[in-house]
Amino acid sequence: MLKKRIAVLLFAALFLVLGACANANDENTEGTESTEENMNEDMKGMDHSNMDMSSSGEVPEGLKTAENPKYEIGSKAIITDAHMEGMKGAEATIVGAYDTTVYTISYTPTTGGEKVKNHKWVIHEELQDAGESPIEPGTEVTVNADHMEGMEGVTAEIDTAEKTTVYMVDFTPTTGGEEVKNHKWVTDSELSPAE
Repeated sequence: MLKKRIAVLLFAALFLVLGACANANDENTEGTESTEENMNEDMKGMDHSNMDMSSSGEVPEGLKTAENPKYEIGSKAIITDAHMEGMKGAEATIVGAYDTTVYTISYTPTTGGEKVKNHKWVIHEELQDAGESPIEPGTEVTVNADHMEGMEGVTAEIDTAEKTTVYMVDFTPTTGGEEVKNHKWVTDSELSPAE
């Protein structure tokens, strides 16, 4: 009988200790989970695992350099949006600033797989036969950009359109790894001044 009581007491003590550890663990990860949830919410429907974050730095024909960009070439800024893991919070160096119309698009990659929804960003000059005027949401277009595998030559639908300044940036992901060079594209609203 005494052995049973001791066993029950030991089991109860173990249960309390493990419960306390679990609660402390929950408190320590609460902010992290919230941040991850926000990032996952921001990136919902956007599989960027095949995105080539770096580029050659070449820009499409007809793209005009911004005359008075908010962030000058060579200046530093903090990326405030997460197109992909490791971007949000990274310090960026501005390597190019251009005035154009940016689009979010949805498309099924030419390589197959799930539909990519609300991909950020392609610019007006990366769309085939785009003309001069911004393209209305809901319009189907052919994409002449290879930011991601299966993107170039694809037929996509314009989800949103916004006239703004876009930037090409260099940054080191907050998750570590090699510096990303000539990343296309980040908008004014996705940057904040570096301190």
